[in-house]
Amino acid sequence: MTIPWQAYEGAARSVLQQIGSVLGIGSVEGKQTLDGKSGTQWEIDAKAIQENGEKFLVVEVRRYTTSSLKQEDVAALAFRIGDVGAVGGVVVSPLPLQRGAELVAKSVGIEHVRLSADSTATDYLAEYMGRRFIGVSVVESANLSDSCDAVVVRGSGNDA
Repeated sequence: MTIPWQAYEGAARSVLQQIGSVLGIGSVEGKQTLDGKSGTQWEIDAKAIQENGEKFLVVEVRRYTTSSLKQEDVAALAFRIGDVGAVGGVVVSPLPLQRGAELVAKSVGIEHVRLSADSTATDYLAEYMGRRFIGVSVVESANLSDSCDAVVVRGSGNDA
């Protein structure tokens, strides 16, 4: 099943809202345009408000399925973060970051959340800092082998 990038963006926003406490996020707002200190305007995929409500993170969603985000991609996000006055950022993508992108992200406070390319708002597999988060809309039973740590997050079912 192929999920269009617009649906993936919606799924990413929903998943970030559901696992937000792990990232220090209180709420997630949708796509919007922010004014930059440079005099330009920036369209961002989402705006994550920190739990205390005073500061925000810029969210960039990239559903690249054949190549990882590059150093230049993350550096461009870093500039946008500074220009709009955010305290950091979150990049959501299905593949790991390239090494240069990882280094840039760590140096400027950008977190990376891996979200499988076929994720929806209710059915997803996400990974952040070695923790996996699984969303399922309906499960009658589940069989797991070996060992597994799981966090079950129940949404209202109205998330888009």
